[in-house]
This record gives sequence, C-alpha cells and structure tokens, in this order.
Amino acid sequence: MTSDPKTPGADAVYLYREEKTDDNLHYRSEYVRIKVLTEKGKELATVRIPYERRSFKVTDIQGRTIHQDGTIIPLTTKPSDLTDIKTKGFQVNTMVFTLPSVEVGSILEYRLQIRYDDNAVSSATWEIQQPYFVHKAHYAFEPTKNPENVTNLRGDPTPNLMYTLADGNGVKMQHDINNRYSLDVSDVPPLPKDDWMPPLNTLKWRAEFYYSAYTSGSEFWQKEAKRWAKDTDHFANPSKTLKDAVAKIVNPGDTDEQKARKIYEEVMKLDNTDFTRQKSSAERKSEKLKDIRDAEDVWTQKSGSSDDLALLYVALARAAGLHVYPMQVVNRDRAVFDPSYLSLSQLDDYIAVVTLNGKDVYLDPGQKMCPFGLLHWKHYYSSGLRLADIGPAGGNTPIGVYTSSKSERVADLTIDSSGGVKGTAQIILTGQDALYWRQLAIQNDESEVKKQFNETVRTYMPDGVQAEFNHFVALSDYESNLIAFVDVSGNMGTATGKRVFLPGLFFEAHSNHPFVAQDKRTTLVDVHYPKLEIDQVTYHLPAEYAVETSPQAADISWPNHALFKVNARASGNDVTVSRTIAFNFSILPSKDYGDLHDFYQKVATADQQPLVLTRAQVAKGN
Repeated sequence: MTSDPKTPGADAVYLYREEKTDDNLHYRSEYVRIKVLTEKGKELATVRIPYERRSFKVTDIQGRTIHQDGTIIPLTTKPSDLTDIKTKGFQVNTMVFTLPSVEVGSILEYRLQIRYDDNAVSSATWEIQQPYFVHKAHYAFEPTKNPENVTNLRGDPTPNLMYTLADGNGVKMQHDINNRYSLDVSDVPPLPKDDWMPPLNTLKWRAEFYYSAYTSGSEFWQKEAKRWAKDTDHFANPSKTLKDAVAKIVNPGDTDEQKARKIYEEVMKLDNTDFTRQKSSAERKSEKLKDIRDAEDVWTQKSGSSDDLALLYVALARAAGLHVYPMQVVNRDRAVFDPSYLSLSQLDDYIAVVTLNGKDVYLDPGQKMCPFGLLHWKHYYSSGLRLADIGPAGGNTPIGVYTSSKSERVADLTIDSSGGVKGTAQIILTGQDALYWRQLAIQNDESEVKKQFNETVRTYMPDGVQAEFNHFVALSDYESNLIAFVDVSGNMGTATGKRVFLPGLFFEAHSNHPFVAQDKRTTLVDVHYPKLEIDQVTYHLPAEYAVETSPQAADISWPNHALFKVNARASGNDVTVSRTIAFNFSILPSKDYGDLHDFYQKVATADQQPLVLTRAQVAKGN
C-alpha cells in the first residue's frame, strides 16, 4: 500500500487513533498507527508532545516501525525533553522522539501516557481532525466521580460537566450509565490547507469538555458577562486623579469628538509594554512600582499592556463625560468567537466604543500607532462582550470598508534604448499596511525594518530590476500617510529585432494572483480586511522609440464585492499606466468562490499585458 483511494495523493494516513482520558486515575493515553505513503510522510516518524511540566508528566512511551516485509524495529532511544518556555512558576516542555528506520510503506506505531496531579482534572480535548486522513478513531473520557470537589481558578465550585462537539460527519457523542463519554469516527478528512482560510477553530472537527458552575449556555453567558462587566468597570473607574488629568487634556468648549481625539493622543504617548518590554518584578521593585490594579495605576506609571491602555482610555473618556464603553473581542488572526464554548478565556483584546454624533465609533487605543477611528484588522468583523447602557451583552465589531486601507504605488521611470531603467518609486500607505510597518519599526531596529521592506518591494519588481528602499516619511506620525521612497534601477526590456517588450503593469510583473490556480473550494475565504490598491507608473521612453502596443483598458466589476480598472495614456515620449483594484469584503462563503476565481482570472490576464516599443525609422539622406 503506497497510496490510499480514500485520499489520493496523500503523504500518509492515520490507520487508527485512540485517546482516553480518566479524571479519576489522572491520566491521558494515546495510541496512534500511521501508514507512510511518500518520502514526505516519513516526517511523521518524529513525534512532539507539548506539556506543562509543573502539572503534567509524559510517561510509558513505546513505539515501533513495521516494514512492508513484516520486520519490526522497536523504539530504543531515549526521548528528548526540551524546554520551550520557562518563567517563574511556569514551564512548557516538548517531549520528542523519532521512530527508527522509517521507509515509504512502513507503519508507524506508538503509545504513551500523560499523567497529571492527583488534585487536578483534565477536561479532555479531542482534536478529531488531523493533518492527514483518519480511517478510524476512538475517543473516551471518564469524568471525576467527585465533581463536587472541582473548582476553577477563582475557587468557585464547578461541578457540572459541559462539552462542545463539532463533527462534520454528524457522529453523536455517546454517554453511558456510568457517566463515561465516548466517540467513534471513521473516514475523517484531513484539516484543510487552502490559502487565505479563517482561523481553524471555525472549521476544525473537535470536542472540548470542561467543568462548569453552570448548567446551560444561556446561564453561563448571563452570569459571567455580569462578572466581566463588574471587573472591567472596576478597572476603568474614572477616579479623581483621572478627572484631574482629563481637565488638563481637554478644554471646556471642546466638542465630544475633540475630547475623544485629545484623550486618544495622550494614551498613545504612553509606554505600551506589548510593543516594548514589560519590566521584571525586580525592576518594578527597585523603581517602587506597584502592580497595576486599575486605570489610575496605568496613568500614574505612564505604562501598561495593550489591554491596560485600552481600559485607561475608557476611564479617561468617562472622566471627560463621554459615552464610552469597553469591549473585549476574540482576535480574528487567532480564532472566531464561539458562543457554544463556555469560557471567557477565548476573549483576547479590549477595544473602546465611543458614541459621537449619535454613532458608535470603534477605537483601538491598545494598538500602538493605530489612527483614531481605525481598528487593527484582527479586531474588525469580530465578536465578544461589550458594555452598553442596558448592561453587558454580546457584540460585533464592524466589517470595515476598503477606503480605510489604501496602498498607492507611484513610479517615475526613465527607459534607455537598451531597455535599461532608472527612477524612483513612492509607496503611500494608509490603514492596515501603514499600521503593520509602524508597529514593526517599534519592535525592531532600523536595519531590520529596511531589510524586511526591501524583501517585500522586491517581490513585485520585474526580472532584472533592482529596488533599494531609501527612507520613510511620517513613520512616527500615525495620523498621516506613511510614505516609502524606493530607488529603482536595472534592465527590464526584452529586445527582439526592432521591438522592445516591457511589462505594461510594472508592479504586477511578478504578481502571484490568489484564487487563480484553484478552481473549486469548500472552505471560507478570509482576506483579512477590505483594501484599495492604486498603481501609477510613468515611463519616459527614448526618443528613437515609439509605442506600438500599450495595455488595453480594462474595467471589470464584481458587483458589491470588487472592481478592477486599467488605463494607459501616451503623451509625446511618455506613457502612463494606471491600475486600480478594490475588494470590499473580509470573509466570503465557499458558494461565492466561483465568482472570486473568475474575477481574479480576468485580473491576472489583464496584468500580464506588455508595453511594446518599436524603433522609429530614420530618414535617409539623398
């Protein structure tokens, strides 16, 4: 068996997986049997088991490789216990072992146990989908027989067992009279590997168990939202110190928007330890800094985490009399909010929602260098908990619009008679791209930022053309456009007889158009954020050449989703080619993928149009 008809072209398959968790005996066991089908599939011979070293221990590791002729080679080498993260009171390790003598066609087999403290419960999590096709799998969980003794980190009793199950095959969880849970599945497809996918928690088949103080989802969210609101309001309390501070920031005659902007500017000036460095306990002690417990502490110390600063903004805005509400969302670069998963741990970052002129304006004061009125893309089209006049409730952030994130590339290039090129390019960024480079510049030195920007620019330069980043303008002014100046030189013309062929769409000569190669798709498409891109390239041609062919005008529209335009105009020995593409969506359902594929096919065709020059005839004398 070197291929599997149920998953053609696969590098390996799981013949069988088994996971058992027992909260009475305090262990989890794994048994795995894998068939290697290609050279790449041999990578599965190396097994990595991450674990938290303080509370867990990986034991009883056994393994073997079975060759096609039946030869068995047992695992005899000692596994490596590698430290991944180590802080005071916390350590994450990875146990690593490699099964021996693996060949294409081999079967890999291993089993192990993960044991945990007798005073702990595990709350089993079953990752039903794996990177490769699973023929059969069995999962079992036996909860503790003494649930009345289970508490959460706050010390609250959590005697009720809850679970969520996402399984695309519609298999039902089994629950027997002995309070044991089990699940048997077969023919589980591999995890999707499409480009531009949303976070896998929206797609992945999985089951998650947890002990809870509640008996239903509605009860959980109602009571935990109230607790969340109480804690958040306590932190964002507009104390007298903060009211005195606000009196120096805003003027009595300021409008609400002016107040909101001035407070935002002051918060942005503070040290954001998520982008610099959080001080150690020893440093804080030597500087006599107490632990941050509320917004007043953040203001007094002029420093805090992203969440601290976001809630400080809420507190200061409240002190100024603004209608402002905190909101905590799930970061969309990591996951999507799942109301069936009854845990506040899925929430990530705080943002602020301020009412101006009767409308909610979403702000991101915890994101360093983020302009007023813009959210980091991971906070757009997200969900979580927010406060409002009626109390805490679930909430959604807006999708965002394409005009808020714009990339404009303008090049002025002189072409010589041999196809050589020399000139400059300006790359003007607003919105998400500008935010990305500004935040990168905070966390890295100048040489690293220059290196990464050069690497980005060179990906869309034509063959033979060199681009060298020169400098940024307004790198530290987050309310202005970010402008990058780039020097361009090299040779990009292809000469054939009397003709010279140049790329008509200069910046698209090497474009790797998404969604063209794949004609069908079953997963959602996530492009992160809507965007507008504008290119304008002016070619100054040598006097002895004339334009034979320039890029044809294009005007392609995908109603309510995207548009694309190309125009070329000649004036004397100058040719200017402009290109505009905009897409006004973040996430698309798979049913719309055909339209997306067709749109980008047309874009790709238009982007490959050449600019053809011919040498002018020279008049001969008598």
